[in-house]
Amino acid sequence: MPNQKTLEGVDGLKAVLGQQLGASEWKELAYEDIVRFAEATGDFQWIHVDRERCKRESPFGVPIAHGYFSVSRIAGLFFEIIDVRGFGLVLNYGLNKVRFPAPLKLGARYRLTLKLAELKDLPKGVEALLLANIEVEGEAKPACSAEVVYRFMLA
Repeated sequence: MPNQKTLEGVDGLKAVLGQQLGASEWKELAYEDIVRFAEATGDFQWIHVDRERCKRESPFGVPIAHGYFSVSRIAGLFFEIIDVRGFGLVLNYGLNKVRFPAPLKLGARYRLTLKLAELKDLPKGVEALLLANIEVEGEAKPACSAEVVYRFMLA
């Protein structure tokens, strides 16, 4: 990845504590992405998959991604932003807080931004609290804002 930040071990993480880590490449939300997510989750609510009804009845005019699609993109785009080395395992440990302030509309471009907010020592590694946002190009509010917790475990 061209703008990927390399972080080497615990010291590399500590060096960027409190900093913005960067942004992923822009992605465009395709209808097929929405449908595949609906198929995977069984959530076929019309506001996501029915283009004609969205034109007629939705305040957005087009289908929108599921909120959980937006949050799921965090894990998928995480390693576009950082290349973490010196650990045996990196675990997505969970979420503390998730909000969906704005819709992610069909055809919109979006990306992930990350900030390392906290680090806690663990017996065999560190736990990191990252502030993650799925930004939407040209929009003031993100489609998803989440506190994500990762555990970086030493080999």
